[in-house]
Amino acid sequence: MQYQEIENEVKKLIIELFDVPAQDIVATARLYEDLGLDSIDAVDMIVHLQKKTGKKIKPEEFKAVRTVQDVIDAVQRLLEN
Repeated sequence: MQYQEIENEVKKLIIELFDVPAQDIVATARLYEDLGLDSIDAVDMIVHLQKKTGKKIKPEEFKAVRTVQDVIDAVQRLLEN
């Protein structure tokens, strides 16, 4: 999966799962403060990303995730391993 594909999937996931307007989903948007997600939403996102990638995501990998860009980077690292 290329970077652009990962970015598109992450954005699509946030729009579909959490009803966040597309224009709000920018790389610097903070998941909790700007997009209104909570910890349960984060778990939902991890579950969906695992299904999409077919890879197991360790919770500690997502502890430092704060922005949309962090999610994209974490998925990219996951797919490289």
